[in-house]
Amino acid sequence: MPENNAVWLPAKRAPFALGPAAYTEPGEGEIVVRNAAVAINPMDWILQRVGDIIFPWLTYPTVLGSDVAGEVVAVGRGVTRFAIGDRVIGHAVGSGQDRNRAAEGAFQTRTVVCANMAAPIPPGLSFEAAAVLPLGLSTAAAGLFQADFLALKPPSANPEPTGETVVVWGGSTSVGANAIQLAVAAGYAVIATASPGNFDFVRRLGASHAFDYASPTAVSDVLVALQGQRLAGALAIGVGSAGKCLDVVAGAEGRRFVALATPPASFAAVPAGHGRLARLVPVMAGFVTGNLALAIKARRAGAVTRFIFGSSIRTNDVGRMIYEDFLPAALAEGRYRAAPEALIAGRGLAAIPAAIEQHRQGVSARKLVVTL
Repeated sequence: MPENNAVWLPAKRAPFALGPAAYTEPGEGEIVVRNAAVAINPMDWILQRVGDIIFPWLTYPTVLGSDVAGEVVAVGRGVTRFAIGDRVIGHAVGSGQDRNRAAEGAFQTRTVVCANMAAPIPPGLSFEAAAVLPLGLSTAAAGLFQADFLALKPPSANPEPTGETVVVWGGSTSVGANAIQLAVAAGYAVIATASPGNFDFVRRLGASHAFDYASPTAVSDVLVALQGQRLAGALAIGVGSAGKCLDVVAGAEGRRFVALATPPASFAAVPAGHGRLARLVPVMAGFVTGNLALAIKARRAGAVTRFIFGSSIRTNDVGRMIYEDFLPAALAEGRYRAAPEALIAGRGLAAIPAAIEQHRQGVSARKLVVTL
């Protein structure tokens, strides 16, 4: 049996611990990836601190992590897209309510990945660069293409212009960088917000306009740019973005729908240990009151808001649309960029806890990656 090791979350709110893990053979529709690089996401430190509250179904010990890049070492029944030795990226969904198993967490040597949430890596793309994609890609795709979200037309190599515009609030984030590219590949114009230092970045990804999300005139700036255009909807990424997007959709012509990628309160200051309750109570109060305020504001604006779960595309046609029909050729032909750029935060499983803490303290227009 192949050796396997993992970074465990032994219990709720516990420190991460490096230790051995059982090797799990792939089931039907699954592959096993020997990881060469994994990426860090906000959910990794959020789940350590408040996972028992926001993901109450999680069983411990567990292995977190969503983004993997590596080589296929085993193929399950019914999988024809991949063979042993293929270089792939995969969205590991082990923390999902309908999966909930350590074998599908990214932070280990070998991860079980659903084949419909994986795609080949072209020869010119490194594992480290490719690892930035999966969770941001899935989350953006869920918000843009699922029937119960913006329901945009699918992305393609030669998209026909739709004459509609998508607003991406938080365009330099991992989700935002993928949302811009996917919307443009589907034939939509994109207006993005970012910090001024990242304007060129979001424009290179395809945004036609870039505005400072922190500017007091940001909403009015976006509305001016939308004049004469029909809005296809908005993606809200970052604390405080949802209210701004509601202001935009209320003042624009078109679909009044805001897909939410970020809750209305940040858990960044909530420790896992001493002093946790004193910090958690006001954050949870802000979470509840923030959601209530959003619901009231959306009702007044005649708008719909809904939170995105990137792993949801595993169970509908969007997963196949992205990971099978669109991404492989788009990456190979250079039509799609692995963005934001990878920032190497260490080497080996032992470097993952420090990388998670580094992410909690803040990263801009980069994604932290640990090589294995």
